[in-house]
Amino acid sequence: MISFNKQKISLFLGALMILFLVFGAGFFIGQKQVVCPICAPGDIDLSLFWDAYYKLQKNFVDPAKLDTQKIIYGAISGMANSLDDPYTNFFNPTEAKRFEQDLSGSFNGIGIEVGLKKNQLMIIAPLKDTPGQKAGLKAGDIIVKIGDRSASDMSIDEAVNLIRGKKGTELTLTIFRDSWKDTKDIKIIRNTITIPSIDWELKDGNIAYIHMYLFDLTLSSKFNKIALEILSSPAQKIVLDLRNNPGGYLEVSQDIAGWFLKKDQVVTIENFGEDKDKKYYKTEGNANFSEYPMVVLINQGSASASEILAGTLRDNRNIKLIGEKSFGKGSVQEVLELRDGSMLKITIAKWLTPKGNSISEIGLTPDIKIELTDEDFENEKDPQLDKALEIIKNLK
Repeated sequence: MISFNKQKISLFLGALMILFLVFGAGFFIGQKQVVCPICAPGDIDLSLFWDAYYKLQKNFVDPAKLDTQKIIYGAISGMANSLDDPYTNFFNPTEAKRFEQDLSGSFNGIGIEVGLKKNQLMIIAPLKDTPGQKAGLKAGDIIVKIGDRSASDMSIDEAVNLIRGKKGTELTLTIFRDSWKDTKDIKIIRNTITIPSIDWELKDGNIAYIHMYLFDLTLSSKFNKIALEILSSPAQKIVLDLRNNPGGYLEVSQDIAGWFLKKDQVVTIENFGEDKDKKYYKTEGNANFSEYPMVVLINQGSASASEILAGTLRDNRNIKLIGEKSFGKGSVQEVLELRDGSMLKITIAKWLTPKGNSISEIGLTPDIKIELTDEDFENEKDPQLDKALEIIKNLK
């Protein structure tokens, strides 16, 4: 999850995200001791950096290639990367604009959320009706190569930069899947990606099947409208599908939880580490669906805000989770804007379920495990949804 403009969001799209203004005003160049007046406690000795910088300036064979701004951005990026946290990142102004565009839900690419798990670049979720999904990419696929470049030791940001591209251009991803003996090259044509957030339909006469794809800023208002439709329909039970939902805004997840839980129930706990107070997020909604029998679908593509919603429904109402183990994106990021339009995205905390269980790197284990095979995908079968409908019919 990420905090952006005082709000908590979890990034998706790799997907897709220290010291503040380390090289800004207030530093003294050329002295042995470089003091940062905004860094406390104590002083920071940056003489080694400046020593290396001046040696580059003096000795590099092609001085025309020396770009001071790029060097500064590279140094800040290096600081973020040194923390060995895939979700702590630096964005230069161009990347920051793209990041904000991602949050608006429209961009050019193939429509997949990527992340790092066990130091492997992995597809968290292919988004609905996108080139990536139509090409057969699945949650949990390991990206071995992007074009001609090996994805080994590649950061999420590097991967996103390579995957993005002009509409109509071709991208080749080399993919490995646990059920395969070898890798496969998958060719995909990039397109403009507009991410849906929700849809629903009535199944078997009285079951509202709700599929949430993303916890973006439009979801709350869209769900309000859908909720009124469900309340005025014959629906008496709910199947909530959070598969391939890579997350979004915490506040949206909290708002949605308020429809399914009683007021003041804990949605999630923000853990800032030892000796620091935890923050509790509670429901504030109308609880109109709190008495409806429910089951929830999850898979490897369920991450962050979707894991929070699934976790609170299980902890508070003992609602069964069906499908496959979720991704395990349970850390909190805060986005800080720097003065030139660049950004730092910093992990500041971990999310816990209401019962105090960590989501980060662990994920949620389903109560009923049902795998979706390649054969199911190719034949457009959905045994996970079939199982959810079978179970919900017997709930009262």
